[in-house]
Amino acid sequence: MSGEDLSQLSMLELFSMEAESQGHVLTTSLLALERDPVAADQLAACMRAAHSLKGAARIVGLNAGVDLANALEDCFVAAQRGEVTLRQRHIDLLLRGVDLLNRIAHHPEANVQQEAGEKLPEVSEFLGSLRLILNSPEEETLFTEPIPALPGERESSSAVDTRDTPERVLRVTADNLNRLLGLSGESLVESRWLKPFAESLLRLKRLHFNTAKTLNDLRESLSGLVLNEQALTALSEVEHRVVECRELLSERLVALEAFDSRSTSLAQRLYDEALGCRMRPFSDAARAFPRTVRDLGRGLSKQVRLEIVGEETQVDRDILEKLDAPLGHLLRNAVDHGIETPENRRAAGKPDEGVIRLEARHRAGMLQILVSDDGPGIDLDQLRQTVVERKLTNAEIADKLTPAELLEFLFLPGFTMKDTVTEISGRGVGLDAVQNVLKQVRGTIRVSFEPGKGTRFQLQLPLTMSVVRTLLVDIGGEVYAFPLASIVRTIKLPREEIELLEGRQYFNFDRRPVGLFSAHLVLGGGEPMLAGDALPVIVVGEPGNAYGLVADRFLGERELVVQPLDARLGKIKDIAAGAILEDGLPVLIVDIEDMLRSVDKLISAGTLSKVRRGADTATARKRKRVLVIDDSLTVRELERKLLDQHGYEVEAAVDGMDGWNAARTGHFDLIITDIDMPRMDGIELVTLLKKDANLKSLPVMVVSYKDREEDRLRGLAAGADYYLTKGSFQDETLVQAVLDLIGEAEA
Repeated sequence: MSGEDLSQLSMLELFSMEAESQGHVLTTSLLALERDPVAADQLAACMRAAHSLKGAARIVGLNAGVDLANALEDCFVAAQRGEVTLRQRHIDLLLRGVDLLNRIAHHPEANVQQEAGEKLPEVSEFLGSLRLILNSPEEETLFTEPIPALPGERESSSAVDTRDTPERVLRVTADNLNRLLGLSGESLVESRWLKPFAESLLRLKRLHFNTAKTLNDLRESLSGLVLNEQALTALSEVEHRVVECRELLSERLVALEAFDSRSTSLAQRLYDEALGCRMRPFSDAARAFPRTVRDLGRGLSKQVRLEIVGEETQVDRDILEKLDAPLGHLLRNAVDHGIETPENRRAAGKPDEGVIRLEARHRAGMLQILVSDDGPGIDLDQLRQTVVERKLTNAEIADKLTPAELLEFLFLPGFTMKDTVTEISGRGVGLDAVQNVLKQVRGTIRVSFEPGKGTRFQLQLPLTMSVVRTLLVDIGGEVYAFPLASIVRTIKLPREEIELLEGRQYFNFDRRPVGLFSAHLVLGGGEPMLAGDALPVIVVGEPGNAYGLVADRFLGERELVVQPLDARLGKIKDIAAGAILEDGLPVLIVDIEDMLRSVDKLISAGTLSKVRRGADTATARKRKRVLVIDDSLTVRELERKLLDQHGYEVEAAVDGMDGWNAARTGHFDLIITDIDMPRMDGIELVTLLKKDANLKSLPVMVVSYKDREEDRLRGLAAGADYYLTKGSFQDETLVQAVLDLIGEAEA
């Protein structure tokens, strides 16, 4: 980064920096020469880089480095003179030389001193191979494997930006930068406090104007009366003071608005500069990928080229460090699974060389990264077959899955479409690992494809971990912030679109049923009092596992500076961090992943009550509520629809245990239950209901296939108020029985 005091570095550290920088130039230019062997600008760049490395190695007394760089320089000079044309086998060997130079440059200092006086075996082997291939241009070299990296060695690992720059640099720790960014963020928040204060003064100015107008009206109303001199003097004095206050208030308000503008601008610039210190170009994470893709393609007998777009796109340092592994995996996937062999590409009418595109850009306040290839796309039939073979679902269900639903299987832990394990793939440690890393930085990933034309992975991440764009919502009088990156959509849901299925509420969203729950209950609040015909709903989660959370109000979007919670508090359920609003009030930032887990737990425990479907107003007529309990979906839906048509509000439970939980957490006027059910049968349920002090007066109707007299008596003995057999079940019979027990649907 800009700012490192180079005088504090040793000569070896300086050489390591230069080897890294010039090694990147050599690698980039060699990959370009592989496509155009006579490109004069690339040959010149290689020659200059090798020459610089030779001089630097000589200064630090690293003889092995001098010999390597000199051999590379001779080769490039020969290519410039036309004495040799660099073919693929030459490029392979020259890249080995670059790897070896980097390896030597990053050795521990004690080992470097030893190697300065004697050549490494690898150096001698490389020099001999280079002489052999240059003197025998038609012969293939046997040395085509890349030099293995030392443990812990990686491209672009230095904390220093080694690109050529005239700027002075200063070493600053990451902790210092984080503190600086935190303070500048607080300064930005404090500066925004002035705006609402200025708005309050504007309101005061309007009140003052109204006061002056009232005073003027008073003078006019007294104009017909005879006032003594003392009263006239007092009235004139008041008018003078009012005018004086108005002028002073106007002056101060203008000054405050000017100060507000300067203060906000200064705080914003300070924050932007502090944030800029944390930002690095995307190229810092991507510079090793072209070589990786090229070498991997060669190992698989494929011709592959990586195109990188947006190398200068600025990315938060913490996010950039996390991107290395996910992007590396996606690129390896693209080479292995995406790009075809040259023979197959020719058969499909494509050029022999496949192209993988890595693109980074800022879009709508987010960082968007695209990884795409021009291969055949994803074979949905093969994917469907693999899903069935791995027993993730049965063939009947798999045939009904949409393409989007099938693609979700790619992100399951342990899932792979490979039958055999290779060094590259087949172990099932794949896209789920990519997705997990992205979730750590509040990011998402989506996959799409076009048959015959390729596959595309779209990653969306925040620009920085220090600032998060959020949606502020009111839940039970408290303000919560939901990160926008985790929100699928916000909608206003008409109450009449809320449906019941399997005893739980849902609504249709993008042609899928999505569970509906109250955010009050998830966050531990009470029963919401929601008015109006439409509910504010936040849709969160992944396709196939999405939920709609009902809030009280949407308060708008805000960009918040993330404030970590005190470590002594531990992990707070459903909460990720805190922030401060412009008016100084604290707000909690919701942990969406944790909240989704909380919803799942509440569903399992059967403690989530329902959002009211009817309009919640004082004038609304109350409908009587009936709980239908039956393990048969057909019977449940038949009874629900029948009673709903007659005006009753109906909820359903799938067995006795589910019904028992629903009865204890909701208010019902009648329970209709079957007898033979899993977990808890109808007789046990009726017995529990009649023993409960709060539920014993609740009417219970048993509807069962058992039509023997002893079964009827057993049900009535347990406490049932009505026993109806399904054999004699008729619409009129059920409705009439309900009428007998609780009367008409509307109270």
